[in-house]
Amino acid sequence: MDTAAAIVNSTTNSLPVSEEKKTLNLLDATFLVAGSMIGSGIFIVSADMSRNIGGPGWLLLMWIVAGIVTMLAALSYGELAGMFPKAGGQYVYLKEAYNPLIAFLYGWALFLVVQCGTIAAVAMAFAKYTGVLLPFFSADHLLIETGAFKLSFAQILAIGMIVFLTFINSRGIHYGRFIVRLFTSTKLLALLGLIVLGMFFYRNTSV
Repeated sequence: MDTAAAIVNSTTNSLPVSEEKKTLNLLDATFLVAGSMIGSGIFIVSADMSRNIGGPGWLLLMWIVAGIVTMLAALSYGELAGMFPKAGGQYVYLKEAYNPLIAFLYGWALFLVVQCGTIAAVAMAFAKYTGVLLPFFSADHLLIETGAFKLSFAQILAIGMIVFLTFINSRGIHYGRFIVRLFTSTKLLALLGLIVLGMFFYRNTSV
């Protein structure tokens, strides 16, 4: 009996152990988080905020307050991730804090409403700014107009981008990593350009 157990143990120990391969490095993780935090809102809502609050100083204050709140949320999520090192994110946290039903409802709400709405808004923002550079994709350039139903080329572009990026991400993490690096780098460079131009413009107008 002991000999048989030893044979089984030696055979089991000699089998290769399946391990998860680390694909994303620190740079990829940083780009992923930065890309998630810096969305299209900073490019879309800043003008409306400036008109409503009445000055660039108040606008900067609002962004500073938003940054502080975001940092607090990030620290909270970091603490939760350390307490519950499992895949699932907010689903796991809600399940542990409340019950599986709350987590289940949140998961489906995230899948059917939250993420879908966010993706649609970002896609339309992309199409809107593309329409400024390429008038063919303007929201005023309609493809179909039947009563209250209108379908513009901007909406077609937004749908096409969602389908294209979904296809790219479905091909594997390597392709998704490239997309994250490309888009996040573009956003960071655009923000840096706006900061530099804003400082230069302010300096010229204040003289």
